[in-house]
Amino acid sequence: MPAPRPRKPPRVWQRMLSGRRLDLLDPSPLDIEIADIAHGLARVARWNGQTKGDHAFSVAQHSLVVEEIVARGDPDPRWRLAALLHDGPEYVIGDMISPFKSVLGPDYRVIEARLQGAIHRRFGLPAAVPASVAKRIKDADRLSAHYEAKLLAGFTALEARALFGSTRRAALDEALFAPRPAHLVERAFVERFHQIEAESLATQRNGSR
Repeated sequence: MPAPRPRKPPRVWQRMLSGRRLDLLDPSPLDIEIADIAHGLARVARWNGQTKGDHAFSVAQHSLVVEEIVARGDPDPRWRLAALLHDGPEYVIGDMISPFKSVLGPDYRVIEARLQGAIHRRFGLPAAVPASVAKRIKDADRLSAHYEAKLLAGFTALEARALFGSTRRAALDEALFAPRPAHLVERAFVERFHQIEAESLATQRNGSR
């Protein structure tokens, strides 16, 4: 009998519209572009798309809200950039709802952490932000999720509070959560990225004088 053909290894890279090929198991910062991140996140729906409105409430729009919350209490552009990119890996792997992440187990977290680290290195951030910064971003993430759950995803106020905490410490404008067309959110995400990047460069220049 002829020897069996060797199996072709499975493809573990994702091709981006920029032409980059990002390896999910060994992501390189050189294969990461902000245009790809913005494009992908603007088309990934939060809550698996189970939200009210003519448009999906995208991960990109959620990220803009989280960055705005963090910016209120932290002027450091590095950490505002970290907030904007806190869900960056989802431009590759999608937005997995929390129950499904629990089903997938720790392997999902390993892949997500590798992608997040590569994204951070690409844009001059530490692979892991300080614990105090991570907490501020997480608190902002939960605050946004509370509003999204209540305004868009059909949760009662009591359910939203039980799952995501209270909103008493920081009231948000409900207009932030009006789902917008993907192309507009993509543009806003890129513009905000460049604004923060410019502020970061200016801060570095002033600090070196």
